[in-house]
Amino acid sequence: MKHLVAAVLMTLGMTSSLMAQDMPITQVLVDGKGWELVGEGYGFTEGPAVDAAGNVFFTDIPNDRIYKIDLAGNVGVFVENSAKTNGLMFGADGRLYGCRNGEKKIVAYKPDGSFDTLAEDVNSNDLVVTSKGTIYFTDPPGQRVWFIDGKGEKRVVAEGFRPNGVILWPKEETLVVTDGDKPHLWTFRVEADGSLSNQAPYYRPLQIPAGRDKPGSDGMKVDDEYRLYVATAAGIQMFDPTGRLGGTILKPEPKKPLSNLVFGGPKFDILYATCGDKVFRRQVKPISRPYFLRNSK
Repeated sequence: MKHLVAAVLMTLGMTSSLMAQDMPITQVLVDGKGWELVGEGYGFTEGPAVDAAGNVFFTDIPNDRIYKIDLAGNVGVFVENSAKTNGLMFGADGRLYGCRNGEKKIVAYKPDGSFDTLAEDVNSNDLVVTSKGTIYFTDPPGQRVWFIDGKGEKRVVAEGFRPNGVILWPKEETLVVTDGDKPHLWTFRVEADGSLSNQAPYYRPLQIPAGRDKPGSDGMKVDDEYRLYVATAAGIQMFDPTGRLGGTILKPEPKKPLSNLVFGGPKFDILYATCGDKVFRRQVKPISRPYFLRNSK
């Protein structure tokens, strides 16, 4: 079994120094530091994203707004009339890329809130922007994962399941995709041309709360030590680099849906979570930097 795990890790591009480490949830949580309320009174919060300075942005889908949380914790409107933008992520160029699904577009918001359209006539839920500026985004109704290359051309790179959240490993060698109906997370090896191969149910099993038959897995992040965090009905489930569950961080509000998360703050060690009509944060031990900061040369 150990040889099989090692072979899978090397196939997916994992370095040997990170293999078979024991990473319990105690390596993540800070004693005495729990969830703190950042903002409330929204319709439904989603898509948290962090810029190069550590400011966090999130969407209020029903109310068509994107908000910014600055380093002091102040919340202000960044974009009005966001056309129900869902997933967000910053790119190396400083633009905020988003799934402007109300208009069936993938866009890049500029600092003044205006945007450039990158793809049209597509359904989208979540996206991930590589350090090179290419994009993967999920299309749940079409049961597809799309890729937008450096020339702005889009193509389907995976299909046949219901993708939701999407994220890359720190070195961008592996793509992870959630399917809220399945008790696992899918992984794919990223090829040089952006295509995907070696689809595998790598992270499993996901915890499923009593009274439910599906995990409800949604948004994800991976920290600099390859721990993966996924928002689910049970809370934020944390998996170690070998795909083993290391523990679950309970939801800020047990009866509210937990949709997504991001690491923000000046050191990227503050965990933000979108939960129902609110946004919360808590201090944690790991850091999770944007790809363009991790992999810049």
